[in-house]
Amino acid sequence: MAVLKFRAYFEEDDSVYRDLVIKHTQSFKDLHLAILKSYEFDNKHQATFYRSNDSWQRGREISLEKYDKDYQAEPLIMESTTIGSEIRIPNQKFVYVYDFAKNWTFLIELISVSKDENNKIDYPSTSRTEGLGPQQYGTRSLLGSKFVEIEEKYDLTKGIEGFGEEGEAEATDPGEENPGEEFGAEEEII
Repeated sequence: MAVLKFRAYFEEDDSVYRDLVIKHTQSFKDLHLAILKSYEFDNKHQATFYRSNDSWQRGREISLEKYDKDYQAEPLIMESTTIGSEIRIPNQKFVYVYDFAKNWTFLIELISVSKDENNKIDYPSTSRTEGLGPQQYGTRSLLGSKFVEIEEKYDLTKGIEGFGEEGEAEATDPGEENPGEEFGAEEEII
């Protein structure tokens, strides 16, 4: 049984990608779920694949379901379309769009085909992760959840007493005669 290896690039940064291995008999829905899992996205939104050429132009649509929009040709449905049935050339490309409101776009490229299936791998699977992927909601910290724990424990969000923001002028009360007096300094008035 053929095992296909796809590289799923994040469209906005091609140094961020995930390599996914999947059997040619599995469906596009399996590939869809594998991409979401590899980028740590949820499965709550609409999604579609487009068969593509070397210039990443969008062709025939392979959709999670038929959506309420105009189609040039009826879309194929992910669940009933096997990946092997849509491979036309050795380096077949697809454009994958997830969450039509946010328009997360990934460029999917077939990078290798193997005849050897590994019994230790549960297909589909992520075989390589490169780069820090986008955060679906908000921003992702390089330190992850550990920093949030430290921030809560030590309350790092409050400023340290005695230090202000850079460039911030010392605020004084206009009715106060000698603002430095509380620190033991005296000003000579001429």
